[in-house]
Amino acid sequence: MLTILFDGIAYGMLLFVLACGLSVTLGLMNFVNLAHGAFAMAGGYVTVIMMNSYGISFYWCLPAAFIVTALAGIVLERLLYRRLYSASHLDQVLFSIGLVFMAIAAIDYFMGGQQQLINLPPELSGRFDFFGIDIGRYRLFIIVICAVLTVALQLALTRTRFGSQLRAAVDDGRVARGMGINVSVIFALTFALGSGLAGLGGALGTELLGLDPNFPLKYLIYFMIVVTVGGTSSITGPFIAALLLGIADVAGKYYVPQLGAFIIYAVMILVLILRPHGLFSREGGR
Repeated sequence: MLTILFDGIAYGMLLFVLACGLSVTLGLMNFVNLAHGAFAMAGGYVTVIMMNSYGISFYWCLPAAFIVTALAGIVLERLLYRRLYSASHLDQVLFSIGLVFMAIAAIDYFMGGQQQLINLPPELSGRFDFFGIDIGRYRLFIIVICAVLTVALQLALTRTRFGSQLRAAVDDGRVARGMGINVSVIFALTFALGSGLAGLGGALGTELLGLDPNFPLKYLIYFMIVVTVGGTSSITGPFIAALLLGIADVAGKYYVPQLGAFIIYAVMILVLILRPHGLFSREGGR
């Protein structure tokens, strides 16, 4: 049971890193970016290319995946996304889902449709026993990295000048501009941060989740469930939701494998019946 709990926490942590960028853009910027999974896929393919084609260490691939996808996020935000900030959510959904299919087609053309594999460093492979708990080394690595990222992101959004400026820009852009805040730059940096985190999550998840051109569609529903169940008023909600869903999914597939992925949807339905706005959303919030 403790081993299943540990694996569930690792899976939940990975889901959070993959989904927290969507939580930021949707909750703080009020932009529905369904192409979020495409940035995660991009981070995964950056890792695959660097490791398999150039022999670069996995540890260097992680920051590279973040930087490349963050830069791609800035470029797309400047060229495309900024034009839809004031558009309806339906327009945002149609636009971003179109980007998903374009990304899938591009990856399939250049990289092929096969499953991509990487070889983890020897120190991250295998498992070890810790007081009766069968711990996977790579899962432990994911938990540590994701925990550090979660704390850093929470502090950045709540305790820094950037976080204050972002909240001001979202609440009332006109007043924020009057106070000397460059709203355009704040939004671009926020979008880049969300894209970079997705890319990093994609790099970390290549070994556990698999990677192929259909990755954005395959895991989009998981990202949406994490954000919906957790709420969009903070990143605390999605973090708790990701842990809850990760543990429920792993435990459900172990104890009742015949139900498959139904467990995670059952948890979502139960939570939304009790908390229609999510675990940590303000009632009547966006």
